[in-house]
Amino acid sequence: MAISQTQKNEIIAQYARHEGDTGSPEVQIAVLTADILALNDHLSVHKKDHHSYVGLMKKIGHRRNLLAYLRKTDVVRYRELIQSLGLRR
Repeated sequence: MAISQTQKNEIIAQYARHEGDTGSPEVQIAVLTADILALNDHLSVHKKDHHSYVGLMKKIGHRRNLLAYLRKTDVVRYRELIQSLGLRR
């Protein structure tokens, strides 16, 4: 269901703004996007797993809030992140 630690570290390395960066909105949104995609795949196979569906909705809401924050603070970084992740907005 969840992404592995190695996948998470690769995502962090790709989207980090500086060395050791794990808390910037870009990193958090990218990790949440990977989690959401993994949960989506899981739920397509296990249709009756309603507990994972609740977790998916929480992750989507958290990502939405982070995207709204990034859009308010820095539109250029927001647009670059949306483009690189392939999100519709």
